[in-house]
This record gives sequence, structure tokens and C-alpha cells, in this order.
Amino acid sequence: MDLRKLKTLIDLVSESGISELEVNEGEDRVRIVNAGSPAPAGQVVYANPAPVQATQATPAVAQATPVAEEAPAETGFVARSPMVGTFYRAPNPESPDFVKVGDTVKVGQTLCIIEAMKLLNEIESEQAGVIKQILCENGQGVEFDQPLFIIA
Repeated sequence: MDLRKLKTLIDLVSESGISELEVNEGEDRVRIVNAGSPAPAGQVVYANPAPVQATQATPAVAQATPVAEEAPAETGFVARSPMVGTFYRAPNPESPDFVKVGDTVKVGQTLCIIEAMKLLNEIESEQAGVIKQILCENGQGVEFDQPLFIIA
């Protein structure tokens, strides 16, 4: 793979905030993982009062976990993102949304678009049913396996 292309991919991962990117091009395979370091390279970060911070952070994490699990109020099939990208509910800003809460969908019907690396990927329903909840905002960045819709 071309070194310039590799550098561009690394810059994209750094600027976009995504956690990782995997690209297959012919026999070449590249996986870039963003360590998410809050400090720029070359800086030293000191953390002297670590035990105090760890004690204070633990209850906050314990309290945040149940909230995240309770977010989907509806039960049913959860349509998840197959990739990292940007979530769009319509093919363009002037068009109506592919689906709305309460719409009946069939297997293979387009639910949304996820833009990844300048490519628009239509995400299709894997199960027939009624859209009970849309879990992402238009234009929001999504991660791999993130819940997008609840279909019952």
C-alpha cells in the first residue's frame, strides 16, 4: 500500500475520533487503532493523586452503567450499525426520511444510510416489523455494532 495513502488514513482516524479503521485493498490489509491519547506526542502527563481519582471515578462508572442499559425503552429486534461512519435518515437533506417511528418495514427495506470514507452505504432491515424507536440523530457519528433502530 502506498505510504501517502497510509498517512492519509492515519490522519483521518486521528481527526475523526473513530476508535479503529480496517482497510482491505487486494492482498494488502491495514488496521489502524486510535489509542485516544489525550496528550499530544512528546508531552508527559503526571497523575500523582491517582488513588483519590480512582475512588471518585468508580461510583460514577457504576452509576452510569445502568443508565446506558436502560436507554432503549422498547424491546424487540435491535438493528445495529455494521460499520463506523455518519448516520443519515434520508438520502439527502431535501428527501423524506427512509423510515419514521411507527412505520412498518420489510426485510431488505432501507432504514438509513451510513457514510464511511466518502461512500454511502444503505443499511437494510434484517427483520420485518414496526419501527418502535430510532436511537441515533441525523448526522451523528456511529460506531461499529451501535444500536440504530428497535423493530418489534
